[in-house]
Amino acid sequence: MDATHDAWAGPTVGDLGELVVLDRIVRRLPAGSPLLGPGDDCAVVAAPDGRFVVTTDMMVHGPDFRWAWSSPEDVGWKAAATNLSDVAAMGAVPTGLVIALAAPQDTPVAVLEAFADGVRLAVDALAPDCGVVGGDLSTSATFTVSVTAFGDLGGRAPVVRSGARAGDVLAVSGELGAAARGLTRLFRDGVDEHGEPSRAATVASGADSDPDVGRQRRPVPPIADGPLAAAAGATAMLDLSDGLAIDAGRLARASRVTLELDGGAQGGVDGGVGDGVGSGVGDVELHGGEDHGLLATFPPGVPLPGGFRRIGVVRDRGDADLVREGAAVPTTGWDPYADWDGAAG
Repeated sequence: MDATHDAWAGPTVGDLGELVVLDRIVRRLPAGSPLLGPGDDCAVVAAPDGRFVVTTDMMVHGPDFRWAWSSPEDVGWKAAATNLSDVAAMGAVPTGLVIALAAPQDTPVAVLEAFADGVRLAVDALAPDCGVVGGDLSTSATFTVSVTAFGDLGGRAPVVRSGARAGDVLAVSGELGAAARGLTRLFRDGVDEHGEPSRAATVASGADSDPDVGRQRRPVPPIADGPLAAAAGATAMLDLSDGLAIDAGRLARASRVTLELDGGAQGGVDGGVGDGVGSGVGDVELHGGEDHGLLATFPPGVPLPGGFRRIGVVRDRGDADLVREGAAVPTTGWDPYADWDGAAG
């Protein structure tokens, strides 16, 4: 039996109570270097810049993850990674996380411990100087995670969505489309004969070894490229959480510009590969979410830092937010209210 199912054995949170469960979770989390960590009513963290960025995000069983397809460790990784990415998108360095969990009474404690392990692994891999400085535990009929993340600007101004200017280069860092392809695979193959999400069906289909499924479960956002972009003079930036097209639309509207994608592969369901500078930006890359790359604009002539690569240019505001080869590109992507069918794994 794999680790996903092992976590569902043993005493439950209702058996042990909050104090014991909290102790078993906290000892597994990365401590970081706060001035005062968990144990008091608040943590105390340093803000050397005098300013800090803060963001929060929720993950709810059903619309955001499904136990049938993700292990508790996967969910911990994803909860940390998605918030670290938001901090990086402002050009800041992640410094602290506060995590609140609400779990059903019959949830085994090992599930929460495995979740904490996933958080630690993500932080160690993506932002090793960050730590979990506090949080809360509660009970709910639906497993719910809420993460608040803090980041240090390092003396620089934050990189906001509204700063793009005509003539700037449009660039991305990180993968595009992998998480969406993985989710498509899970919906196609990870269901049983009744059409319900099934871990057994996922394994039987070989999806567990699919790298795109791996990216859906554990995104790897380019955290270090956020501060690099800020240092290089990025004029605007945001996290690609809901898909390149929908997030590009947000940047375009905030900056009152039109974004023009370079020519290249239009792509099909798998996103083709062509010869143009913008090749590889196909349908899935445009409209699939949860990769948590970074979309940024840079002044012309500035060498692109880190893993950033050009995909287009910023134009004066026209009739559309996003265009390619003269045609408007629909700025659609992941919308939890529009796209979730209410089914839970």
